[in-house]
Amino acid sequence: MFITLTPIAAQYLPAAYSLTAFGVWGASDFLGGVGARRANAFLFTAIVHVSSLIAVGALASMIGEPFLGKDSVGWSLLAGSMGGFGLALFYRALARGNMGLVAPVAAVLGAAIPTLASAFSEGFPSYRHLLGFILAGIGVWLISRTEVGTGRPEGLGMAVLAGIGFAGFYICSHRAGNASALWIGTFSRLGSLLVTGGIVLFGRHLRVVPAPVLGTAIVAGILDIAGSVAFIRAAQIGRLDAAVVLSSLYPAVTVLLARVFLHEHFSRARTIGMVAALAAVPMIAG
Repeated sequence: MFITLTPIAAQYLPAAYSLTAFGVWGASDFLGGVGARRANAFLFTAIVHVSSLIAVGALASMIGEPFLGKDSVGWSLLAGSMGGFGLALFYRALARGNMGLVAPVAAVLGAAIPTLASAFSEGFPSYRHLLGFILAGIGVWLISRTEVGTGRPEGLGMAVLAGIGFAGFYICSHRAGNASALWIGTFSRLGSLLVTGGIVLFGRHLRVVPAPVLGTAIVAGILDIAGSVAFIRAAQIGRLDAAVVLSSLYPAVTVLLARVFLHEHFSRARTIGMVAALAAVPMIAG
């Protein structure tokens, strides 16, 4: 008995790429938060970027993807420098604060800025898509809401700065155009490594990393670049705002993993938020 795989319809391909990014980014951020608790956040992030750069650069070379033009290289480097700095702050925020609170805050801010920019550059989205955006935003907000009496969660300020960095990555990688997503990912990781590597060297953060932490960073890096390439491809063949909003649902994965492995609190509000976020997917994907 043979199973026939039905190709994904063209109109759903952007959503498929975005949801791929959502899944692997969520897993990568969970690993990043765990690893950054056992090593300097900037050093850990630099290792993540090294593994990302090697993995995506090797793949692009083996496949023989067409090389980028100068403009695409410039935008990719800028995207990586902003996203890399944001990711380092994000890992540090995850290490210092509650993953279930910090991750969604960065995601909401990182999604809101490019969504507004897309409305000006690509036109106002349909009302169905807009309703999906609003529902997704409510869902992520409920996931990120501080519980009564707990006060402001530690690491929230860094999460806000990380969200701005993520927004810069989204916008700049989109400006790189329709060139090879693998090479855009490669140069974005080069930009990330230049920024975080410079901070590690000049900040004298370079030191021996335990083998388990090193392995965690390598796996997190491979997952992170896989998500980045999937997002870049989604934004190339679809609307930037839809790609950003769907990809930014990744805190749901981070929260679930934190609940399962770290036993972090999972309130009723977060449960409702995750249901709302999932309900938004078909509205945005269609």
